[in-house]
Amino acid sequence: MTLALPREVILTETESGVVLLNEKDGRFWRLNGSGATALRMLLEGSTPQQTAERLSSAAPEFLERATADVRGLIDALRTAGLLVTR
Repeated sequence: MTLALPREVILTETESGVVLLNEKDGRFWRLNGSGATALRMLLEGSTPQQTAERLSSAAPEFLERATADVRGLIDALRTAGLLVTR
């Protein structure tokens, strides 16, 4: 599974994370630092599981939570039209 931003979505870095702007409908989403890190990893080719493992590497007891959060992020961004599978 390769995840990507649709052509009409622009990613902009901010001090606290990223903003995703859909130029087609003018809607935008803000992601905090953790969400931004997860999204970058996913866009670079990491699987959801690899992303969760890396995010929870300092606190392995939170792997299950990190896995759910990464999958939730993917689902939410897909639903909003901000992430596609290629």
